[in-house]
Amino acid sequence: MNPEELKKAWGKFTEKNEFILNPDEKYVDGIIDGVLKNEEKHGLKLCPCRLRDETKEKDLELICPCNFEIQKNWDKKGDCWCGLFVKRK
Repeated sequence: MNPEELKKAWGKFTEKNEFILNPDEKYVDGIIDGVLKNEEKHGLKLCPCRLRDETKEKDLELICPCNFEIQKNWDKKGDCWCGLFVKRK
C-alpha cells in the first residue's frame, strides 16, 4: 500500500464516524510514513506513536487506526492518541 492509498482508506474510515483526519496534511503525511515503516519492519501497520510490547497479542491492539475512542485523550482533547484523527466540529 502506498501513502495515497493509506490516506484514502483512512478518509473512507472517517466517512460515517464522528471524527475526521487531522486537517494538517503535513502532520498526516508524517504519521503515514511511520505506519508504513512499521509495516515494512514489523509486518503490521502499527501506530508509530505507541510503543510495542513485542508480543503479538498486545501489538495487534496498536494497528492503525487503533481503538482510540476508548482513550482518555479522546474525551479530554477530542483527538486520538497520535493526533491523526480529530472530532468533527
